[in-house]
Amino acid sequence: MLIGAAGLGAVALTAAASGPAGATGTLTGSGSSARRHAHAFLTAAMDAYPDHGDLSLTQSYTDQAGLFSTAFTYDNALAILAHLATRTDTGRRRAVALGDALLYAQAHDPAYDDGRLRQAYNVGPYVFFDGVAQPDGFVRADGTANVGTQFGFTGTAVGDMAWAGIALAALARRTGKRRFLDGAVRIGTWIEVNGHADQPLGGYRFGVDGANAKLPFSSTEHNTDLVALFGQLALLTGDPVWRRRRATARAFVEKMWEPAGTSGAGFFYTGTNDGVSVNRSPIPEDAQTWTHLALGSRRYSRSLDWAAAELAVLDRSDRPNSTVPAGQSYEGVTFSSASPLANEDAPIAEFQPRPDRNGVWFEGTAHLALALRDRAGHGDEARAHRLVASIERAQELLGTGQTVGTRTLPERAGVVSASSPLDTGFGFGYYPYRHTGATAWYLLAATRTNPLRA
Repeated sequence: MLIGAAGLGAVALTAAASGPAGATGTLTGSGSSARRHAHAFLTAAMDAYPDHGDLSLTQSYTDQAGLFSTAFTYDNALAILAHLATRTDTGRRRAVALGDALLYAQAHDPAYDDGRLRQAYNVGPYVFFDGVAQPDGFVRADGTANVGTQFGFTGTAVGDMAWAGIALAALARRTGKRRFLDGAVRIGTWIEVNGHADQPLGGYRFGVDGANAKLPFSSTEHNTDLVALFGQLALLTGDPVWRRRRATARAFVEKMWEPAGTSGAGFFYTGTNDGVSVNRSPIPEDAQTWTHLALGSRRYSRSLDWAAAELAVLDRSDRPNSTVPAGQSYEGVTFSSASPLANEDAPIAEFQPRPDRNGVWFEGTAHLALALRDRAGHGDEARAHRLVASIERAQELLGTGQTVGTRTLPERAGVVSASSPLDTGFGFGYYPYRHTGATAWYLLAATRTNPLRA
């Protein structure tokens, strides 16, 4: 998840798809066909602005989301990993192109030369709400990377950086090119310098805001990402410093473990706001699934059972505020323990719709499916198969008529971020717009590709 469209300051810290009731049916988008459609979306979102140079990133959401040509760093890291998961020459070339774009952004920041990446960039022209036209693509006329200033996406989060580093490390392994490893090492070094926490709970802090002020809170999710990144850097470089840093991140994650959870399963808390006390609510989904993917520990794998039980939702057209068409339903998980308790009578945020407590977060549903497949316990594959089938049905039927860069998308291409508007409980929401991140996570789950294991 990371921060998505919420902005860096917005996070305080922090089953089978079916047709009409009683009906079953064949998912026409299942299997290899659905994967081809997903890759078609990633291709279209990457190629949406051909008149603005060959160097670019992938637009994160369809135009209808109102974020214009925003390309989140996190989403592009996932796109790299999804392209590599195809194991094709075309996928490799696209992954390399996106990796080179991240390296360009790292080397051509308009204000800093310390290895950071910003939360998001613009990759094509648009006219903002105030009527002022923004003509540039990813590379501005002065040669700098086009940072996403219009929505305040100018900060640098440790989690975003970690995922970019994970993607660059994957490219280094696949291609043998030194530039990708060098970029990943610069990211890891920036995190150590700017994120290492001296507070009692330890670990790594959240990052910096747009004014370069360090943020005091620390995230279980971000430290989980660092377990993966630092572990991969240790293997690629042979430098023992990365193993020590990995141990620091892992120690923080393990301090967030609650063994006596509901449903007879343990879970991980979200993190800390001050480095001293644990933030116990809301409890997010990704802190349960990414921990398994990164740690691979049977001791903590019950967090998957907690997420599958406590965050399970079934979205139907008769639910309050559901935008699911009549006769359709989707199963999966929602974002956090706060999402099923959302106030359905109030907008999620200003100018946004009211939430559906049963809205399915498809990115998180893919997290869970992949983690269950990785755990491979009794019944895990059957449950994961149902979740993947629900995502594939959503790709078939939800988000029709949407565009990227005003260009019509290929038919049935791209997974929406949510089946209906949902409130994350962290000050922002997810909506039924086709999304690079959700689509990439679906592909990782479908191809059983774990990006977090060193």
